[in-house]
Amino acid sequence: MAKVIGGLTLSLDGFASDAHGSIDRLYPDLVDLQNSEMLQEEIRTTGAVILGRRSFDLADDPDDYAGGYEFQVPLFVVTHHAPEKKPKENDQLTITFVTDGIESAVKQAKAAAGDRNVMLIGASITQQCLNAGLCDELHVGLMPVLFGEGLRLFENIDVSNITLEKIRVFEAGERTDIWYRVVR
Repeated sequence: MAKVIGGLTLSLDGFASDAHGSIDRLYPDLVDLQNSEMLQEEIRTTGAVILGRRSFDLADDPDDYAGGYEFQVPLFVVTHHAPEKKPKENDQLTITFVTDGIESAVKQAKAAAGDRNVMLIGASITQQCLNAGLCDELHVGLMPVLFGEGLRLFENIDVSNITLEKIRVFEAGERTDIWYRVVR
């Protein structure tokens, strides 16, 4: 059965982006990361991706997802309004704009993923899934930078209902990646 996995890289003080919305300092190792066995494993085991509109709009050109995005799987973009022009797709990557909430997005993504995992991209999407009890695991990458302010992953979450269990640690260069199971 597919697991729903929230995946983000954070600054050491817990921010998913700096005060200006930039993530550049979190990925100085982007080329190495893209070629790492860790990311290659996640690509192999991911059958669908759910991301928020803000994360989706980080691409300079939405048509670039069809050929340039590492996860060539169905994408489900949670948004209030779908764009007028549908971005380019290919045989593996389709883009569905979900306007009826996170529960609908998870249901659709799980159906598309089959036995493979559903990856959550973005702080808001991960927060929504944690609060709704829809997230099975968290994969948190930590980089040794401090932002002081910005977008926090663990904000707007009812932490009284969430217990985490560490299941895996991976270190490469300055990056430390930790996987947690969300205990139900």
